[in-house]
Amino acid sequence: MTQPADQARGCNLALLSAALEPVRRGWHVFPLRPGDKRPAGHAERLCPGTGRCANGHKKPEQRATVDPDLVTAAWTVQPYNIGIATGPSGLLVVDLDVLKPEEQEGTPDGAQSLLALCERAGQPLPPTYQARTPSGGQHLYFTQPAGARLHSTAGRLGHHIDTRGWGGYVVAPGSTTPHGAYTVTDESPVAPLPAWLADQLSERSKPDPHTVMTPVRDGTKAAQVALDRECAVIRAAGDHSRNNTLHKSTCKVARFVAWGNISRSTVEEAIQAAGESTGLSVAECTTTIRSAMDWILTHATPREAT
Repeated sequence: MTQPADQARGCNLALLSAALEPVRRGWHVFPLRPGDKRPAGHAERLCPGTGRCANGHKKPEQRATVDPDLVTAAWTVQPYNIGIATGPSGLLVVDLDVLKPEEQEGTPDGAQSLLALCERAGQPLPPTYQARTPSGGQHLYFTQPAGARLHSTAGRLGHHIDTRGWGGYVVAPGSTTPHGAYTVTDESPVAPLPAWLADQLSERSKPDPHTVMTPVRDGTKAAQVALDRECAVIRAAGDHSRNNTLHKSTCKVARFVAWGNISRSTVEEAIQAAGESTGLSVAECTTTIRSAMDWILTHATPREAT
């Protein structure tokens, strides 16, 4: 009969093998808590300032290594999950999330949002190394452009699309949580990040705060009435329904944008203000509005547009 110690040793060896695989690829790894996605070790607020942190707290990105001896020493002691520090590894990982249970039916998930983004750009994605998360999401691995330093983003590319670059990490295949395992789904070589995606992820310069914004005076009466009505609906939404309401109302008014009755900027500015008034953050509002708007503009038919 297998003893608990033998089982633990087998678990450690399996995770050690999984941890050495990204090291073989030249990717920097660090330990995550066993069965968890969070980094092992102490948080910055609890840093003792001794040992490896004698000269300042070492964040996971700074602790990540490609030294197989250090990896072996760590993973033979504890069955750590594996974190890949994407920035030092020269990676930009596109993280496609699935829908949350409370989200409205018809809301695009990360994979659908990325497909719509590719269709609008008229650009396909190249085959590349991919992994599946326990929830059913996807991690698409790309190499960062030469000389670039792309940071992690949340929602910049679309609804339920995050990216992991400098300042971030992904959970490596071979790691497990109570919800399941991270597994490789495409063994293709890691492709360079397409230039059109790199451009969208590059830092944008902020507008001059002294720039005078001229009021927009376009749109038919019906479009403006619809916009005013949906803004009122958003402002009246409860805490548990405000994001879904924001998405649904944006979809309704976005049809008028597709039909050419009102400009996109007019709608987004008004709905953004209404969404923020409910307590949603600027980023949450921007992500939800952009996703809903893009979805409607992509799928509006010529017959509807007339």
